[in-house]
Amino acid sequence: MVMVAGLAATAPGFATLGNVLNVLRTVSMLGTIAFAMTAVVISGDIDLSVGTGVALVGCIVAWVAGKFADTVGGAAAIALGSAFAIGVGAALGCTTGKIRHWFNVPTFITTLALFAALRGGANLTSGGFPLATFPDWFDFFGGGYLLFVPFPVYVLAAVFFCMLFLMEYTPFGRAICAVGGNMGAARLLGINVWGVKVATLAITSALTAISGILIASQIGSGIGTTATGTELDVIAVTIIGGTSLFGGNGRIWGRLVGVLFLGGIANGTTQLNVNEYWQYVARGPAILGAPLMNQVLERWR
Repeated sequence: MVMVAGLAATAPGFATLGNVLNVLRTVSMLGTIAFAMTAVVISGDIDLSVGTGVALVGCIVAWVAGKFADTVGGAAAIALGSAFAIGVGAALGCTTGKIRHWFNVPTFITTLALFAALRGGANLTSGGFPLATFPDWFDFFGGGYLLFVPFPVYVLAAVFFCMLFLMEYTPFGRAICAVGGNMGAARLLGINVWGVKVATLAITSALTAISGILIASQIGSGIGTTATGTELDVIAVTIIGGTSLFGGNGRIWGRLVGVLFLGGIANGTTQLNVNEYWQYVARGPAILGAPLMNQVLERWR
């Protein structure tokens, strides 16, 4: 609230409706991943491969669209590529969870390996060059408007409410918190611990694929270097939003605040003509300050 008030008073045009919608569009892709990552972190794991997953998905959809457009039509080719990309994402999430289960390899290591492999796969798929094979109408999903609101904002809202319902009002959401809080106790309560972990990783990978499709639509091509550093932004949003990296604690509402916080900082400082590098400097105190504030509040309670 302090940040919004300060930027509204100093940055010209920050508080206008058009700029608010622009901020929402900008954070939609990041938020789509971050809401799902919340479940992974609460369960006691982490996924470092989301940024490279976005790049690979964009390249896959672009490659399929170019390869099969003449055979099945442009719309069918994009639908086919999107479905295949989401399926690949979900399968990779399941594989990560299974490796964690069968070999007790931390997801930090498994997804770090995927981080490198998927970026390489994206560049191999694209040949190192942008794959601009999308028809003009495909731009709508990443850059179009529906009832004066950017379409990605609808996707962000849908993911937010679905994850909010899942985490707050279902047995599965309570199981995620139980698993992250104490795996042994959760197992004794009859919770399928590894099933919960695999499911959260699969959901995150699938939503990462959806975010990748939106970004590919927005930039109009599949590029192997897309979304560089996104995984760090997602972790930053998770920390700022109050989720404990030790698992067992966190709220979806917090991710929404974290996403809007980072988006507001980036947009406001750009309007104030602040050097881009200072934007990254400003994130440091925010990332450190959030858990420090949480610790102070917990001790006070």
